[in-house]
Amino acid sequence: MKLARFDPVAFLATHWQRAPLLICNPWDVWQCPIEPDELAGLACEPEVESRLIVQQGPESWALEQGPFDAERFADLGAQPWTLLVQAVDHHVPEVAALLSQFRFVPDWRIDDVMISFATTDGGVGPHFDQYDVFLIQGRGRRRWRIGQHCDDSTPLKPHQELRLLARFDEQAVYDLGPGDILYVPPGVAHDGVALDDDCMTLSIGFRAPSRAELITGWSDHVLDGLGEDDRYADPMLPLQSHPGEITGDALERLQAMVLEKLADRTEFARWFGGFNSAPKYPDMDWSPETPLTMAQVRRAAKAGRVLRNFASRFVFVREGEGLVLFVDGETYPCTGAAARFAEALCAAQEVEIGEPDEAVLALLLDLANRGAIAFEEGD
Repeated sequence: MKLARFDPVAFLATHWQRAPLLICNPWDVWQCPIEPDELAGLACEPEVESRLIVQQGPESWALEQGPFDAERFADLGAQPWTLLVQAVDHHVPEVAALLSQFRFVPDWRIDDVMISFATTDGGVGPHFDQYDVFLIQGRGRRRWRIGQHCDDSTPLKPHQELRLLARFDEQAVYDLGPGDILYVPPGVAHDGVALDDDCMTLSIGFRAPSRAELITGWSDHVLDGLGEDDRYADPMLPLQSHPGEITGDALERLQAMVLEKLADRTEFARWFGGFNSAPKYPDMDWSPETPLTMAQVRRAAKAGRVLRNFASRFVFVREGEGLVLFVDGETYPCTGAAARFAEALCAAQEVEIGEPDEAVLALLLDLANRGAIAFEEGD
């Protein structure tokens, strides 16, 4: 499936992080990449994050956390309900393939694909997200109401588990059918309600690290690299007119000690690459039961191509004459042929290996034993 009737350049210039946009079935051919029963099956797996929201009244929603027993869905009765399953792209290759159509936004910004299934009148209530989202109608029909812009000061309902808006100012209404897409920028209130019993929506969410997350993570990383001997010094200390004053010169030296480490651009890039590429679910283990040997990797490299694990995150930053590759939080400085191969690996799900040198083989060995790649024989 391809976004055949969509102009990403125009979209980024006019709507990205600016205004909602209804995109009426822009696909060449739309086919929902997952069936409701398959989604329900995922919600029963302990390693999959899932939620069930049951509407108990016009303004009342109850939340249950998965995993669920299969019988739970049969016991729901006539009450409107919504099942939400997070990171379905980690488990279903056909869902992961959808992300290739949204790479007009850089990979490091993409989070995951959450999928919801709802019965008639089912929904999660009026809310807002702190990140961009593309809402793709997979099956059935859903009515979306768009509301006001919200922020941390916006009043919420007194619900312990759901961040529902206390007030919703309806500004637009869109009815979506299969293949239609609604883009919603960060902070824009929205409320979706299923119009039939076969309503499935795929939500492509994006990462937007907060300033607090960046400051905390980066400063913690800097602190880990500092020793006890790195201390303030003033070998040319002048005689002060008042011993109780912290002078401007002293404050300037103290602040410089802090800023010098925090302003290290190269080290920040390396930290952020690892931070950003860290697995969403670090407990998931994709590594092979028996580690591969270098001899096995050599044979596999001669035979075919590399396939990326669709649950792994691949990004890179340029550094000097080469680059630094980040895969699932791990750091790989690359130069020469290894840098060219790493860049190709970040560009596509499948990469022809060609004639690898020792550096490329070492990279392949480590990535394969971490489960980030697999080998496929050529035709």
